[in-house]
Amino acid sequence: MNALRVLSLVSSLALSVPLVAQASSFTHDVGGDAGVTFHPDHVASIKSRAEVNAELEAARKDGTLTLMQRGVFLPIKADGPPKSRVEVIAELERARQVGTLPPTGDK
Repeated sequence: MNALRVLSLVSSLALSVPLVAQASSFTHDVGGDAGVTFHPDHVASIKSRAEVNAELEAARKDGTLTLMQRGVFLPIKADGPPKSRVEVIAELERARQVGTLPPTGDK
């Protein structure tokens, strides 16, 4: 009888662990056609509402919000002046000589 209690306790703990782990996630699996339910109040926020609104306004002003709503990749910001065609070709040749870029048949 004692072994049956231990087995029952261990199995009930093993079955409850996934439920505890799921309690802190944003979505909960409900099974069936519904799929998941969303619970944003289960996730601790690290930003204040004012910070989020400021980021949203900045994204509106620089156009990234529109791009993200349309699913377009955001442009990469340049870290320096653009390179000329001659500079790019010279960089390509150096990479081929060093071996960091595989050679191709065309020049």
